Amino acid sequence: MSVHERQVSAGERFRFGENWQRFLSELTPERIAAAEHSLQEMLEVRDLRGRRLLDAGSGSGLFSLAARRLGASVVSFDYDPQSVACTGTLKERYFHDDPEWTVVEGSVLDTDWLARLGLFDIVYSWGVLHHTGNMWQALDNVSSLVRPGGKLFISIYNDQGSRSRRWKKLKKAYNSAPRIGRVPILVWVFLHLWWFPTLKDLLRGKPFQTWRNYGGMRGMSAWRDVVDWAGGYPFEVARPDELFNFYRKRGFTLAALVTCAGSVGCNEFVFEKNLRMEQTGTAPYHAESELEAHAH
Repeated sequence: MSVHERQVSAGERFRFGENWQRFLSELTPERIAAAEHSLQEMLEVRDLRGRRLLDAGSGSGLFSLAARRLGASVVSFDYDPQSVACTGTLKERYFHDDPEWTVVEGSVLDTDWLARLGLFDIVYSWGVLHHTGNMWQALDNVSSLVRPGGKLFISIYNDQGSRSRRWKKLKKAYNSAPRIGRVPILVWVFLHLWWFPTLKDLLRGKPFQTWRNYGGMRGMSAWRDVVDWAGGYPFEVARPDELFNFYRKRGFTLAALVTCAGSVGCNEFVFEKNLRMEQTGTAPYHAESELEAHAH
């Protein structure tokens, strides 16, 4: 049994890939376009041609696909084998045998393995690093993969103090429970997250409009995100100022920020690495990484 499987069996990790496999059946051209638009908007680009992008924790593979469609050369990895399979499915479906898109299994906490990847113009890790079990180490590790002048696009759960600690206990309970025992937790999470938007839509005479339009926000699925929120464990959080100071000390400047206004959810950050900064991290530069050279 792999380390991942032992963690899942012990209730210490959510099966993210299982949730993503179900999401792929809901994937539409409109969702893909929404994912592309979100990258263009946050990175302030029209396309990614000539850029090398790392998708650290690729999940469903949607944003690796979006980046490749925008012209980037993409390396995708995930710790969850089912997530790797999801990303591989999208590559085979849309970019079969494409040498500019590499999909592998790996851990963002494995510095020796990361050192083989080389440096990237863009490192993208949305809603991932807080699920590693060692968030601050993961945040540090990805900083070493950004080439000077490059960008780091991350999102991290907002620290809500005692409320976040209660969510952590609930997520732990979800993963420790048998499948039938997870149903009440899922129902509670759904009602907690969606009662107000649903009521608001009803009062406006537009029943479930927010739910129906959810795919327009980054191309995601409302129900899959409910399941992810209920089960997403390990679970860590950070305040925006903590992340700002953390990366400032590592030679990054904040280029873009979207907060969840103190509510449940993630804060999004785009940091730019100082051009003058001497690269001293774990990932030495290679024009083409050892990993991709073997993959091709």
